[in-house]
Amino acid sequence: MDPEPGEEVFFHGHPSWRSLALFYAKGLLAALVVGIVAGVVTRIANHHVQAGWVAVAVVVVFLVLVIVGQLRRIGTTYSITSQRLTIQTGILSRDVHQTRLERIQNVNSSQSLFERLLRIGTVQFDTAGETQFDTAVDTNDEAGFREALRSLLALVREVGERVPDDFLGPSELVLPNADATIEEVRALLGEEGLIPG
Repeated sequence: MDPEPGEEVFFHGHPSWRSLALFYAKGLLAALVVGIVAGVVTRIANHHVQAGWVAVAVVVVFLVLVIVGQLRRIGTTYSITSQRLTIQTGILSRDVHQTRLERIQNVNSSQSLFERLLRIGTVQFDTAGETQFDTAVDTNDEAGFREALRSLLALVREVGERVPDDFLGPSELVLPNADATIEEVRALLGEEGLIPG
């Protein structure tokens, strides 16, 4: 994430390693199950358990899970700045979810007993009037933006009242042109969204 001019970065980082503790505990259990299966298979095949193969199976499964966990951790980046909250996920392909701070209305957190012991938890942010259109503009999703803009304009034409083209008067709604770009819409939205006030 590149900060805008004048934007101050408060936090930029990855989830805590502690957030993967439950994933690793399940992974260890899975590795032990694989070890038991390997023991049973070697017992059936050789009439005795081959401890070397059991150990190799357990270690390989656990190492794979450790690598997957670390890739998940480093593939998620949280950024909080003076203007926005950004969550980026993925290593080879990338998803970016972003919202301006002034759009955040509720912040909810939850912790299980296990999470409290590890000093981790889940935080959810609710944003004002979050729609497919807003999300597409915030994340620069061109295909989603085109679809959401078409849907928005169709809905306004369906439920709205047509005014003459030369009408100059107050309006409760600001609509972009059908061929507007994401940048034009972002400038049009400003800080207040489609419905000012």
